[in-house]
Amino acid sequence: MPSAEQCDWEALSTRLKVGASQLELSIEDGQVKRLLAYLQHLDRWNGVHNLSAWKNPLDFLIHHVFDSMTLLGPLERFAKGQPLRILDAGSGPGFPAAVLAVMLPAWSVTAIDAVAKKISFIRQAAAESRIPNLSAVHVRLEDFAPSTPFDIVVSRAFASLDTFAALTDHLLRPRGVWVAQKGRMPGEEIEQLREDFRVFHVEPVTVPGLDAKRHLIWMRRVDR
Repeated sequence: MPSAEQCDWEALSTRLKVGASQLELSIEDGQVKRLLAYLQHLDRWNGVHNLSAWKNPLDFLIHHVFDSMTLLGPLERFAKGQPLRILDAGSGPGFPAAVLAVMLPAWSVTAIDAVAKKISFIRQAAAESRIPNLSAVHVRLEDFAPSTPFDIVVSRAFASLDTFAALTDHLLRPRGVWVAQKGRMPGEEIEQLREDFRVFHVEPVTVPGLDAKRHLIWMRRVDR
């Protein structure tokens, strides 16, 4: 497996641009540079701190960056041109938070995780990769009390739909939405949602370079 020193970052840059094009996304050179800088930091930290199950930059690109990028088009359509506040619940080493922050520079993106080393990584990598709209908070979700609620709360392989919504319900503004990134269609999880939460849209997505099913599950509160 290639390390950060051995990796052909120029080839990875080209691969990133191609993947963005496949997702019908526009990406600027500065955004490519910031995303690759973030992956370089992850590659260095991962060898010591085991932040990701994936162990080389190409896997980071496909399984972290491209997977996160599948959110971008749908989120922008929902926002209708308005910059929003977004929370990434259980962000791990910063995905999808870092990708969303780089690609949506006018948005405010917060990553939250209960594991201190992951939040330390996100803070340092965001600072050194020049991602000013990405912040990271080390706290359990149920204990997080931001001064302003979020427009959108996202999660990626974090928890069941019901647990995800229940743990973050107090963090979502009225008429805000949850978006959960899932693999196969989570029919059983949808059936097990409590009455307060409702799935209103399921969106299949394709991750460039990955032959696997992916779905975005959109949820909102039931009107009370």
